[in-house]
Parts: sequence; C-alpha cells; structure tokens
Amino acid sequence: MTKVATRDAYGDALVILGKKRNDVVVLDADLSGSTKTSKFAKVFPDRFFNIGIAEQDMMGTAAGLAVGGKLPFVSTFAVFATGRAWEQVRQSICYPNLSVKIVASHAGITVGEDGGSHQSIEDIAVMRVIPNMTVIVPADGPETMQAIEAAAELKGPCYVRVGRNKVPTLFGADYKFKIGKAHVFNKGRDAAIIAAGIMVAEALKARDLLTAEGIDVGVINMSTIKPIDADVVIAAANRCGAVVTAEEHSIIGGLGGAVAEVLSESAPVPLVRVGVKDAFGTSGDQEGLLKHYGMSAENIAASVREVIKKKRP
Repeated sequence: MTKVATRDAYGDALVILGKKRNDVVVLDADLSGSTKTSKFAKVFPDRFFNIGIAEQDMMGTAAGLAVGGKLPFVSTFAVFATGRAWEQVRQSICYPNLSVKIVASHAGITVGEDGGSHQSIEDIAVMRVIPNMTVIVPADGPETMQAIEAAAELKGPCYVRVGRNKVPTLFGADYKFKIGKAHVFNKGRDAAIIAAGIMVAEALKARDLLTAEGIDVGVINMSTIKPIDADVVIAAANRCGAVVTAEEHSIIGGLGGAVAEVLSESAPVPLVRVGVKDAFGTSGDQEGLLKHYGMSAENIAASVREVIKKKRP
C-alpha cells in the first residue's frame, strides 16, 4: 500500500488548481517548505506571498485579497493558524463570510518530536464553533486532492486539516469526495466506528482485528466534520446500536463531540470516544504516541468491545 503525506498532496493540488484558475493566490507564514506551498511558489512566484512569522497579519491580508476578487489559500502549522490567528479568522474571514481557504499542516499528535507545544489537538473544535466555517479532515492523499478542489468551489471560508507524516492510501480513482458527505467502508452490524484523518486507517485495522473475533463492525470516514453527515451517523446508530469515534484530536469539541451532538438529539445509543483525553501532547514517534494516548487500532478495537457491552438488550 502506497503512503503519501496529506500535506504533500495539498502542495500538488495547489499547483493543479493554480493552472486552472488565475485567481488562486497562496499565502504562507515562513513555513512553505513544511506546508508544501513551496510547490506552488516555484510554479507561480507572482501569486505566492510569504507574509513571514505574522500569522494574524496573514489572515487579514488573505481577507483583503478575497474582497479584491482573489481566491486565497492560507497555510501554516495548525497550532498557529487556529490559535494565534483565531480572532482574525473569526472577525476578518468568517464574520464577513469571505472565501478564504485555511489549510493547516502539522496537526494532531503525530507531529511527533515537535512536542506538545506544536501538537494542535484543539484546532477542529475552535474552527467548528465559528459560524460560516466548513471543516474538512481528509483521510489520505487522493481525498486531500479532491478536498482542495471542492474547497476552491465552495463559497465562504473553509478549514482543511492536513498532516506531517505519510499515511496509507485508502481511496482509488473511483472515489468521489463531496463536502458534507461521509464515506461508508462497511455498514457493520454490532457497532460502527466513525473516524477522521489518520484514524480512518487505524479504524480499518481495528475492523480486521474484530472480524477475526466474529464481531461485525462498520467503518465510516467522516472527512467533513462541519457540516457533519448527520444522516449517516443516525443510520449507523439505528443499524448497529453502538458507536465509537476515532480522531487525532481532543475528544472534547472535535469529531467525537460532533457525533455526540447528533446522537443525543436524534439517535441516542452508547458512544465511546477515542482520541486525546483532555491532555496536551508530548514528544515521541507516531506509533508510540498513538499507543500512549490510547489511539491505536488495538485501542479502537477495545473501545468497540466496551461499547457493545453497553448496548440495550
């Protein structure tokens, strides 16, 4: 199975988009080598702007470019895009509902050796809460390519979360990404795992472990966190009677929170949330960190066994 970092796919998608649309401009906060916007800069140097280590300024500049008829893609590390520049994203981009696309890299704990200060595990929550903002977390390279194309067509602001490390390629040429629509790998009978980002691959591994035990579990890729595909969540709850969410993010306010909101209002069933449990990150390699925070395939499988025990008779 081939592996591609979603940040690399983002860089490639920008170049393709730039060739299609003359209105596309790209801004970065002195991290273009890491965010892979450097690929766009090499092909379209007149449409690339390195704002420097001034993320708040970058968001305001992007808003101005959007007002002027451009389609800005703005990139930096997730912890800076959603933390340091949150006020500018809210006031200058989302409040006037401008078509600025924020694509933040190095999100989640798998930034690894960069440590807890740079491991953004709150970004989905703080972006999801802002009115007008769409939030997308692609699972692999091909989905990232399509998500960037879809974000460009979307009117209004959009936050796309991409990662540092290479991840397994899950989707082929026949896959069609659509904002607000989940992809169901397996429907399942005993429980459903709803995952996003790198955790989709872990969820599929967990399914294999559980299948060997005779447990039929569904796996759903919820790549759009907002607007969430409530219909798929409700259908999974009604079919399986138990749900596990898996995300590389705090279980507070992210995918787990979004699914819990849908279930509590429309289809109350037992839920277990797999993710970072109200803690900061720490340094380490990807595999070690996933195990440390209880987010590996084995941990997801254990959560499925736990949630099945909570099902109504």
